[in-house]
Amino acid sequence: MSRYFGRSPDRLDLEDIRAFQVHLVVAGMSWPALNQIVCALRFFYGVTLGHDTVPERIAYARKSRKLPVVLSADEVVRFLEAIPSLKSRIALTTVYAAGLRVSEVVLLKVVDIDSQRTLIRVEHGKGSKDRYLCSRRSF
Repeated sequence: MSRYFGRSPDRLDLEDIRAFQVHLVVAGMSWPALNQIVCALRFFYGVTLGHDTVPERIAYARKSRKLPVVLSADEVVRFLEAIPSLKSRIALTTVYAAGLRVSEVVLLKVVDIDSQRTLIRVEHGKGSKDRYLCSRRSF
């Protein structure tokens, strides 16, 4: 960082640090490497130089999120029709229609599906929480 600015890092302020981070992003540095540099900068400014407020204000890099591939309705139908086992096809259709997670569908029992009220009871879902799913379609 001192090479980039041409002066000692103890004379740099928060705006200089942010400008350096932007420079690293533009240069194409990966987010884990950026976060490693942020940890080093936080240590340097917090422990070595003894600044209290600067380290907390140096932001970590966030991993970019990519959108999932969404299948068209025809592709979903073709996919489900290609499954030879009736049991597997029913399980995957239920998963897709109700938006269940894989860990939730493997624990699903017949008694958890209420066809009259179009409800599915999910026990021990994400975060070990129970919940009900409702559907407009009957099962």
